[in-house]
Amino acid sequence: MSDENGLALLALGPAGAVGLYWALYRYYRNTDKSHAFERETRVDAKPVTGSDSKVGTNNGTRDRRIKGDNVREYRRRVERVRKRSG
Repeated sequence: MSDENGLALLALGPAGAVGLYWALYRYYRNTDKSHAFERETRVDAKPVTGSDSKVGTNNGTRDRRIKGDNVREYRRRVERVRKRSG
């Protein structure tokens, strides 16, 4: 009788591992719950706006920094989005 219990216990290990693997696979993959982005999402494209203007050249320089950079002035670089009143 103890041989049957030992055999069942040995069979429970691989069966439990397969069950855990399948449960984690289903949980993280969500193949039955995911949506098809290409079919279900609509993106309205707008024309590209902006302009390019040449400021100067930087050929053959050995400077480590670009003159006039604003790396340390993050408040000047990042503009807060303002809420519309309305």
